[in-house]
Amino acid sequence: MHDHHHHEEHLQSSDLLRDVVIGMSDGLTVPFALAAGLSGAVSSSGIIVIAGIAEIAAGGIAMGLGGYLAGKTEQDHYDSELKREYEEVDRIPEMEKQEVKDFFQHIGLSEEIQKQATEEIANNKKRWVDFMMKFELNLDKPDPKRARNSALNIGVSYIVGGIIPLSPYIFINNSHEALKYSVVATLICLFVFGYFKSKITGVPVISGALKVMLIGALAAGAAYCVALLFK
Repeated sequence: MHDHHHHEEHLQSSDLLRDVVIGMSDGLTVPFALAAGLSGAVSSSGIIVIAGIAEIAAGGIAMGLGGYLAGKTEQDHYDSELKREYEEVDRIPEMEKQEVKDFFQHIGLSEEIQKQATEEIANNKKRWVDFMMKFELNLDKPDPKRARNSALNIGVSYIVGGIIPLSPYIFINNSHEALKYSVVATLICLFVFGYFKSKITGVPVISGALKVMLIGALAAGAAYCVALLFK
């Protein structure tokens, strides 16, 4: 006798992962572009450090607030649709039953099973409404802590990402010299970040990593050139 175990590998994309990707990608790119741009205009690293810290603080708060509002909007939308579904099963129960029956018909169940399953679900109002939310509206109940957690995850990820391109300017007074180290450190981090992001999302890892790195390089290069032009 042999035991055969079928193992399926699927991407389990968590909310935390999505938040980190959003915060870290912007955190690495925006302060990097700002520091590079200022390096083309000023020679003192002190000014760039102050501006960079201010940008990281403002960006972290703005990104975190955006994550909070997105999570709150998701919760409010779910609550609104849930209330509407409860009202509809009370006001037009036969139409709601028909929608349940249509779902079972769509997946290929027999007429008898359709009726039986529909009546079984409709016997419990909460189960009925939960079914409609899931299979009619494709809405899952959001985590009540989602908005708060999203704000924290995105904000912290942005700050962590932003510190990397700014770090060389803290230790090297000459901005042009610091820029060289900032470019190397940030591009390496962007490549590594893009690699793991691509691996998790199932896209080709090398091309995905190179794309992330290229976007950061283009943003920094554009900012640097603009600063040189206006200088």
